[in-house]
Amino acid sequence: MIRAVVDVGSNSILLVVAEDSSGQWRVLFESSRVTGLGRGTAQTGLLSDQGIRDTLAALEEAFETANAHDAGEIVAAATMAARIATNTDVFLNLSAAQGTPVRVLSGEEEADLGLLAVVDDPLLWRAGTPGTVSIIDPGGHSTELVTASRNDRGEWAASFRKSFPIGTLALRGGILSAESPTPGERLAAAKAIDEAIDLEYGPGEAGRAVVLGATGTNLVTIRAGMAEWDPDLVHGQVLLYEEIGRSVGWLFDMDDAGRRALVGLEPGRETTIAIGALILERFLHAIKAAECTVSVRGWRHALLERGWHALAIG
Repeated sequence: MIRAVVDVGSNSILLVVAEDSSGQWRVLFESSRVTGLGRGTAQTGLLSDQGIRDTLAALEEAFETANAHDAGEIVAAATMAARIATNTDVFLNLSAAQGTPVRVLSGEEEADLGLLAVVDDPLLWRAGTPGTVSIIDPGGHSTELVTASRNDRGEWAASFRKSFPIGTLALRGGILSAESPTPGERLAAAKAIDEAIDLEYGPGEAGRAVVLGATGTNLVTIRAGMAEWDPDLVHGQVLLYEEIGRSVGWLFDMDDAGRRALVGLEPGRETTIAIGALILERFLHAIKAAECTVSVRGWRHALLERGWHALAIG
């Protein structure tokens, strides 16, 4: 059985195609393409015409790629930008009309699938699975945080789960609109993020922190000077809180062109990587985590491996 999942994010489209072989899913193909579906949505309340066009083109390409790999099932789901835009129905209708139908995930579904993507991943826990994990998933218009603990039977239950209206695109379109924000603007943004999180964990309450999404992976590939993407070299890497804080500083000191020239940065991320690092830093501060483990997986992998029935959302 071959299945494909397309993550239609606020800033990018991610595709994963995998084959189920004796109960184990083997990835056949993965890709990422920045399309900016939600660029400007926080300010206008709309998915832009250009974002819709670019996303439709990327969707068509993703479905063609999945079909070329003989995928028997292709599912596509959109996240926060599609949840908040008032013209999402236009995008969904156009997607369906070109044969690439998309459904919209709720914030809770996105958070729950992110949790499953982590706890189902034995490769992330080569040294042993922790009893408690906290998963942070920064995105273009939202950041999901889930903290869950495992009981003696190996079952996971979430003690905290929330999708926060905090994202890289929204901040870039607002308080952090300058390519190189001033120290005052950076402090104001950090304060706004902290106030939006409005959360403070006790010592050790977070367990092991894990970051999903492009922010964590790009911070690792920039650190390694990785000219060609190699998920095996990124998955499971650790980012220290202090290291992320330093990255916020020097990334913001650059303009978009300077960030674009960084070896290891995915094309199209130059406008958001510094903001993503700031968001990750503030969430780690809120849950009192000194470091986070980077996962190359995401909610698309949980949907791939478990299907819609995992959360009774199909």
